[in-house]
Amino acid sequence: MALLAERHGQRLKLSRNERSLVAEAKVGPRLLALAFPQTYMNESGQAVVRLVRRFGIDDLSRLVVVQDELDLPVGVVRVKMGGGTAGHNGLRSIGEHLHDRGFARVRIGIGKAPGRMTGTDHVLRAPGKAERDQLDVGVEVAADAVELILAEGVDPAMNRFNST
Repeated sequence: MALLAERHGQRLKLSRNERSLVAEAKVGPRLLALAFPQTYMNESGQAVVRLVRRFGIDDLSRLVVVQDELDLPVGVVRVKMGGGTAGHNGLRSIGEHLHDRGFARVRIGIGKAPGRMTGTDHVLRAPGKAERDQLDVGVEVAADAVELILAEGVDPAMNRFNST
């Protein structure tokens, strides 16, 4: 989110009411509201439901959640509309608080946990340099995906980012 805010001349700032870092940017004729919940990940729905109210999002297909994804190789980006949580507690929380999972997702691969490491330990550990470089590229691509969703919609973004 910080990268998207920076691309559009903005900076994320704390909004206590929404329990998130928030920025707003005009992108062409549209408003892009960016947020990074400051709750625990498994409670992110508390922040998202407040953000949805603040920005008057009455059609959840206009909500884009950028998430980490264990089931994708490191740095690979995919776009999807709706669907299950695949055990992702942040998505579970968002779905529970919104009573709907019909939002778009930009998924950034972090790879499967190596060896006997748990998924939780894998997600919380600091990545090594090579992995960090791949993740940095993935974040850039994910920002491109969000901008394409804003400009053209989810289907064109899925066509572009899910075919590579």
